[in-house]
Amino acid sequence: MPSKPDKPSYLNFEKTAYAWKPDIDYRKNPEAYKVGKGEQGVLICEPYKSEIGQYWRFKTEAIAKISSEQIINMFKQYLNSNDFVGADMARKYLQMGFTRARRYANYKGGKKYDKDNDYQQLQRGTGEAEKAAAAQIFFDKWQQAEADAQYAQLKKEWKNERG
Repeated sequence: MPSKPDKPSYLNFEKTAYAWKPDIDYRKNPEAYKVGKGEQGVLICEPYKSEIGQYWRFKTEAIAKISSEQIINMFKQYLNSNDFVGADMARKYLQMGFTRARRYANYKGGKKYDKDNDYQQLQRGTGEAEKAAAAQIFFDKWQQAEADAQYAQLKKEWKNERG
């Protein structure tokens, strides 16, 4: 099993090599979209970033319920419109709701690395318990999206054809 990096990956981020670009309208140019790994492109791909991102919240369990419900409904709407890119972006926002809420549940203020101390990893277990509940809500919706048969088929076809 590969070991986790000692420092955050964003320190060596190479913007020019990144597959997702902020100046592309991915609804008008869906062929430019790549599924990628995890949440890649989620904060870049327009117009989906603006459409979905405005509903993405995880501050409390109650807020996470409302947010994740809105995003899973958007996921279904995108699928109903045969808009795979929109559906995949909604799925990514659900995944990101889980990962970010978990980060805040695990680390005080959501900070995993100490930038003032050579990016040493901070102590785990110092976060907020309520964020764990928010993370679980997003996790359940993310898994619901991943398990959708139509989405799974479209994702498989998209990756085979476009990457």
